[in-house]
Amino acid sequence: MTFMKRALAATTALAAMSTAAWAVDCPIKVGVLHSLSGTMAISETTLKDTMLMLVDQQNKKGGLLGCQLEAVVVDPASDWPLFAEKARELLTVQKVDVIFGAWTSVSRKSVLPVLEELNGLMFYPVQYEGEESSKNVFYTGAAPNQQAIPATDYFLDELGVQKFALLGTDYVYPRTTNNILEAYLKAKGIAAEDIFVNYTPFGHSDWSKIVADVKALGADGKKVGVISTINGDANIGFYKELAAQGISAEDIPVVAFSVGEEELSGLDTSNLVGHLAAWNYFMSADTPENAAFIKEWHDFIGDPKRVTNDPMEAHYIGFNMWVNAVTEAGTTAVDSVREHMWGQEFPNLTGGTAKMGVNHHLSKPVLIGEIQADGQFDIISQTEPVPGDAWTDYLPESAVLTSDWKNLGCGMYNTETKSCVQIKSNY
Repeated sequence: MTFMKRALAATTALAAMSTAAWAVDCPIKVGVLHSLSGTMAISETTLKDTMLMLVDQQNKKGGLLGCQLEAVVVDPASDWPLFAEKARELLTVQKVDVIFGAWTSVSRKSVLPVLEELNGLMFYPVQYEGEESSKNVFYTGAAPNQQAIPATDYFLDELGVQKFALLGTDYVYPRTTNNILEAYLKAKGIAAEDIFVNYTPFGHSDWSKIVADVKALGADGKKVGVISTINGDANIGFYKELAAQGISAEDIPVVAFSVGEEELSGLDTSNLVGHLAAWNYFMSADTPENAAFIKEWHDFIGDPKRVTNDPMEAHYIGFNMWVNAVTEAGTTAVDSVREHMWGQEFPNLTGGTAKMGVNHHLSKPVLIGEIQADGQFDIISQTEPVPGDAWTDYLPESAVLTSDWKNLGCGMYNTETKSCVQIKSNY
C-alpha cells in the first residue's frame, strides 16, 4: 500500500470513528425523577419545573449534538420503593440518556441498585449525609463538610456556643449527620454531656418537652446552640414552641440544614427571624449570574413571587456540566460522559466556579444565612469553594476511605490496605 493510500485509509477510518461517536438517537431523553404527589411534592415539584426550564433553554440554544432534548417526567409519589421502579422504567422503557432526581436519602438509596445494574447516570441535587460514592451518581448537593461542619464551626468560632442540641427527624440523613457532628464536637473538646441529641418522627408537632430540655441545657450559663436536621412541616411547630417559651435567636440560635426559601415561602416567619440556615446558595446572593437565573425562572414559571433555592442551583450546575460533558464526549453514552464529567467546571450563582471532583462531588462555597421577615436570607458568612468529601474524616471507619473513580476506579478505597473495598453501593 502506498503512503497516499495508507493516509487515505487512515483518514477514512478516523472519519468513520468520528461519525460513530456523534451518532445519537434523537431526541436526547432527560429523565426527571421527582415526587409530584405525597409529602415531598412541595419541594420536588419545583425541581421538576427547574428541569423543564433547563431543557427548554438548551433546546432554544439548538439542542445537543444536533438533537432536541425531551424531558421525560415520572412521579414516584414520595414512595421510596417506587423511586426504584420509576428509575427502571425511565432506563428500560423510556430509554433516557440521563436522570435528574431524588430528594431524600432513602429515595436515592432505593435508586442506586437500579442505576448500577443498568449502568444509568443520575444527578442528585440535595444536601445529604455523605458516606457514599456511586459510579453512577454525581452528587451536586452538599456533603457534610460543605454544610454541617462549617455551620458547627460558625457556632463555635463566631457565636461562642459551648453546648449543642442536635435535633433531627428520624431517618438516615439526620442520624448519620449527627453521628459525624458528635464525633467532630468531641474532637473539638466539647464534653459528651454538653451534647443533647434527639430524633422525632416526620410531622412531629408537640415540641414543648424537647424545647424545655434544650432550654435547660443553658441553666449553668453556658451558651447553647441548636443544629437542626428537622425536616418538613415539623419545623413550623418547633420554631413556634421556641417563641412560646420566650427563646429568641439571640438566646439560643438555631442553624437549620433543611430550611430554605421554598420551605419559608407562604409561612409566618415572625418566629424564625434571626435564626440561621446553612446552604451553598441563597436567592439573595447579589451576583449578575443569580439575577439572570431568577429572571429566567420567573419568566419561565410565569410567577414573579416564586422563590429559588439551593437544590435548584445544584440542578442548574449539574445539568450544564452534563451538557458540556456530552458535547466534549460527542455522545450520551454513560461511560464516556462520566469520564468527561471529571474536572468539569461551571460558574455557580453566588460568584466563583463549581468543579466536579473524581469522587463525583462538587466544590461549593458554604453560606450561612440569617432568616429575614420576608422569608429571604441575609448572607452573613461565605467561604471559598470547598471540595465535597464523600467519606468523612471524623468517623474512624470512614477516615481511611477515599473515592477516586478516575485514577483508582473505586468509590470506597481503603488507603491503609491499598484496596478497593467494594464497587457496588450496598452500604
